[in-house]
This record gives sequence, structure tokens and C-alpha cells, in this order.
Amino acid sequence: MSMTPRERVLAVLNYEIPDRVPIVVGASNATGIKIRPYRKIKEILGIQSEDRYIYDWPELGSALPDEKVLQRLHSDVRGVFDRFPLAVYKRNQSRPAHTPFVDDWGNGQMEISPDNWYPGIHPIPDAKTIQDLDAYLWPNMDDPYRTAHVREEVQKLHEENQYAIMGVPWLMFPFERAIGLQGMEKFLLNMATEQDFAQELLNRINRLCMVNMGHFLDQCGDMIDMIKIGDDLGTQENLLISPRMYRKMLKPLHAEMISLIKQKTKAKVFFHTDGDVFNLIDDFIEIGVDVLNPIQTSAGKMSNLEELKSKYDKRILFCGAIDTQKILPYGSPEEVAQEVRRVISQLGRGGGYMVATVHTVMNEVPAENILAMVDAVEKYGYYPLKG
Repeated sequence: MSMTPRERVLAVLNYEIPDRVPIVVGASNATGIKIRPYRKIKEILGIQSEDRYIYDWPELGSALPDEKVLQRLHSDVRGVFDRFPLAVYKRNQSRPAHTPFVDDWGNGQMEISPDNWYPGIHPIPDAKTIQDLDAYLWPNMDDPYRTAHVREEVQKLHEENQYAIMGVPWLMFPFERAIGLQGMEKFLLNMATEQDFAQELLNRINRLCMVNMGHFLDQCGDMIDMIKIGDDLGTQENLLISPRMYRKMLKPLHAEMISLIKQKTKAKVFFHTDGDVFNLIDDFIEIGVDVLNPIQTSAGKMSNLEELKSKYDKRILFCGAIDTQKILPYGSPEEVAQEVRRVISQLGRGGGYMVATVHTVMNEVPAENILAMVDAVEKYGYYPLKG
């Protein structure tokens, strides 16, 4: 019997078998599409609509897909986003052309080629003391503009009861925020040599993120199905920091955030972390992560889908695993379809899996391959799976 998209997702979230493997496209930056392939999709489909961006942030470059596009992509989830304070938008909209976009934390994105922006401004690279942190101008997480729109948007989706709803407050990631403030090399060095300072920086970031999360969930926690948090902890071959350092410095903060979330909502925790994080999955389960994303199949042990499924089936849900490094940008539509079939046959066995790309679909990906990916789910993703 055919399910609605929301019923399909809820079945997976409850460890039940849906009618087909759900598709998560365009619901967050981690499951999003950059503007160039998005425009090409609209061109192929003959859809004429205004280009919009998630978080109203053109420099991030990730499209806020038109509803007609989302329906053609068979996406089963709709994302609801917070915003920067209004003053941040006004300041950046009035800045000179091609100059950096600076957010409310002081992080800046620089234009490295026409219409291509990259995080490159770190406002406190030389900070090493608590006094340095006391002197910094931290963002105001109580600004009502951040979440004033959220309840109305979620209410509409909730009443329609057609799609699963993911709450996506921007970058509730203490480790990534610290790297953004100091730069990766400086902050990793401080974690090793100035641990008291590094821990205090992480603590302050997490407290601010929790204030924003609290306001966000006060608006919509009673109506959403998933809430996205995370931290990019892995590389192609291993972890950015040791498991011991993670457990000492970051795991308690992730646990604290998840505890707040579970106090305010029944939504499942969707945790995004790139790279080979195989050695931390038990930790994620322990602190209450429900859905792990993006399952970077090009990174170390995360490529072993059979082991992931056999070891963690019914303990944590998987979302992602469609390769964005080789298959989607450089494969043929037929090769994309076969990769989708392979991944579904392994991770989707008995439920517990939602199809998504390994992070954002970048500008190099042909629109035809995005369509081939979702069409392959329609072909191979219905239960019972044919393998």
C-alpha cells in the first residue's frame, strides 16, 4: 500500500519498513543542491521560478528548491530554516560588490571566483586566553528575527500532513564554529596545547547555540519530525581529532545539546558529520543520535556498508551514502543508477535508511545525474527490495 512521504519517513524513524526508501533532497545545506545544477534542473523541467537560497544567503550558494522541483525529485522531507538577525542581512546587502559576507559571529566568506564563495575570514585567530574571549563581541541569540517566521511555516506543513518536517537552525556545530572563529590550524593547535582555552571557547559556542536551539524549538518542537545538528569530525581516512579528545572535549557538549532537544521535542536527532567517523558511532548512539548523515562512502571504514548495516542495524538510522566525489559528478546516469541500487540493497535492507547525497550537490554535478539518482530510487527502492 502506497504511503505519503511523511508516513514513509516516519516508518523509517520508527524502525519499520516503508513502501520505499525515503529520499531527502533539499531539506538542509547538508542535503542540498548548489545553485548551478539547480538552475539546470529547472531548465530541463521547464520550471520558471525565482532563484532562492536557504537561510536567504546567496553566498552560501545552496538553493532553496521550488516546490515543483522538490516534487519532481520525489523528496519526502521539507526543511524549515532559521535566519540571521535582520541587521546582518541589511549590512551585507549594502556592502560593496565582491567584498566578503560577514555573519553575526564575525566569520566571513570570500569570493574566490565569480559567484563562488568560501569561508576564509576567521575573526579571532590569535585568541588564547579567557580575557580574549571576554573581549569578543558575541552574537545575540535572543534576537527575535531569527525565528519569528518559523511557527507559521511549520504550521502550514504540519496541517498539510504530506511531508516529513526537518528543523534546520543554522550550524549548531561547536567544533566547526570554533574552527570558523580561529581557523582550523590554530584551533586544532589550541586543542592540543591550550586545552583550557579551547574548552572554554567550545563551551561558550555551545551555550549560544543552545539558546538559539531553545528559541527555535519553542516555535516548532511540537510539530517537526527531525532536527539537524552535528559537527564535521572526519577526514578521508580517519578522524580530525582522537576519539579520546572527542570524548573529553566535544561529546559532553553534543550530549548537552541533544538533552535539550529531547526535553523540547519528540523529533529525532539528525546528526551530520563528514568523513570517516566509524570509530565514534557508538558514542553517537550513547548520547542519543537517531539519524547519522551523510555516510561518506569515499572515506575509510564508512565505505564498508555491509559492516555498517550488520553492526548498527536497529541501533541508529542512516541517511546519505550516494557519493558526491566521483559517482555523481563524473559518472554516467546509468552508473549513478547502479550505485543507488547498490547502496539501497545494502543499507536499505529491512528499513533503517534514507537516500541522500554525501553532503551538498556541488556545481560540478550534471543535473541529469541528480534526476538519475532519484529516478533510481523510484525504480529500485520499493520494498521488498530486489537487490
